[in-house]
Amino acid sequence: MNADEIYALPYRPCVGIMICNRAGQIFAGQRIDSSLDAWQMPQGGVEENEEPRHAALRELEEETGIPSYAVEILAETSDWIPYDLPHYLVPKLWKGRYRGQKQRWFLMRFIGDDGLINIQTQHPEFNRWCWLPPEELLGRIVPFKRDTYERVIREFHALVA
Repeated sequence: MNADEIYALPYRPCVGIMICNRAGQIFAGQRIDSSLDAWQMPQGGVEENEEPRHAALRELEEETGIPSYAVEILAETSDWIPYDLPHYLVPKLWKGRYRGQKQRWFLMRFIGDDGLINIQTQHPEFNRWCWLPPEELLGRIVPFKRDTYERVIREFHALVA
């Protein structure tokens, strides 16, 4: 695909989840499908006719094993935040139908015990996970998502600690 074809594609509707613990640290998972140091917060597509809040709680459990009763939703971003995939990835993901994703982010406080976290889900996305301070998280994120993560951390900063 050439650049003009890619820019003509729509964004995939998606949710992102920033989970903070009581110490103000953020959940991050190492992607199972990458040999690189590719960490991210949980995220996933919004199904047709699905409300973003419902999608966020569904994705939370699908990717981390955390049940909805173990979190409090503190906030959501004021708008959708788009990001473009690197051009070489566009044909490889989502059958080449999207140029990237537009994400609605949710801040959730984890009120459960770490024993509830189980990344060995039906369709695992992570092979490791950890809690990180927000400023350390940015250094572990793949470069094409870094601007999005900076914006999300900035928007939720006052509520994390």
